[in-house]
Amino acid sequence: MAPLDLLDVDTLLSDEERDIRALCRRVADDRVRPHVAGWYEDGSVPVRELALEFGKLGLLGMHLTGYGCAGASAVSYGLACMELEAADSGVRSLVSVQGSLAMYAIWKWGSEEQKQRWLPGMAAGELIGCFGLTEPDHGSDPANMATRARRDGDDWILDGGKMWITNAPVADVAVIWARAEEGVVGFAVPADTPGFAAREIKHKMSLRASSTGEITLDGVRLPQSARLPEARGLKAPLSCLTEARFGIIWGAMGAARDCLSVALDYATTREQFGRPIGGFQLTQAKLADMALELQKGFLLALHLGRLRDSAGALRPEQVSVGKLNNVREAIAIARTCRTILGGNGISGEYPVMRHANNLESVLTYEGTSEIHQLVIGQKLTGLNAFA
Repeated sequence: MAPLDLLDVDTLLSDEERDIRALCRRVADDRVRPHVAGWYEDGSVPVRELALEFGKLGLLGMHLTGYGCAGASAVSYGLACMELEAADSGVRSLVSVQGSLAMYAIWKWGSEEQKQRWLPGMAAGELIGCFGLTEPDHGSDPANMATRARRDGDDWILDGGKMWITNAPVADVAVIWARAEEGVVGFAVPADTPGFAAREIKHKMSLRASSTGEITLDGVRLPQSARLPEARGLKAPLSCLTEARFGIIWGAMGAARDCLSVALDYATTREQFGRPIGGFQLTQAKLADMALELQKGFLLALHLGRLRDSAGALRPEQVSVGKLNNVREAIAIARTCRTILGGNGISGEYPVMRHANNLESVLTYEGTSEIHQLVIGQKLTGLNAFA
């Protein structure tokens, strides 16, 4: 029995949504699963090759409209994230950063010229984007970012650095956020601009099937046309984070489902003391608790997706509820599944430890659990605990 069959949640999806899920599952099965253990072990991933394939299927910026984007529903986008992350969090991150961060920033806050220049190629996977907000010394506190933008005649000069930037080493365009006299401003920076450099971050223990980089901005001169004209203040980059967090709510459940599926199969075939380990009460208790949390997490993701499709947007605290709960439960499921597999749980022949390691990054990025707790706490009490 598949983990999500327990409550017949498929009946809550439309035929079109199930078709999109099936398409994404096939591409994950055909293009990612046979290779991802090797990518993870090697610490590399064919980003451009995957992006072109995902672009052909309309998966890049799929929830955006126009400029070659599919204009899919929020639930359909969520299901796509779920299937991709069931294969690997790093692959889902590629799609999320491309569509929900880099493309969304240009789509939402850019000029028509910028949209025409970048979005069609990004939707097709021909151009790769990244999103530069996090810095070496400023992660959870982006308001105090050190990267600066200053005017020089009709141009802008950018100086600073960004850290832990997915897709940066292979990006054609980087959405860079900086502090200026008027506040936080954003730019679409071509990666071949003099003074822009991206270094691959090596020796990661998590998200190894993902390209992660450190960006250096050394006197990067940009014309006024590179600035995102509608982005004024910290609200702009934070809106992009809210956009990306929605995909994580679904994606984390994909990783959890894959772990639980493997553990269920293992528990019914692995024999100890003369019978399958799934026949022992302690193992069944673990499986039951994990299935329960998986169902709840999926229903939460679906509820938020339906809200977004009906209202057009979600409030930040609603997204924080989803990310806090689903990532926290996903990593707990991965760790428990590892115990069911015993020593085999650490083997690369099974995906469980890879998922668990990846989820350690998902737990932290796009807002740590503590940040989401404070967002929810502020909404409940009306009191700001950040300062």
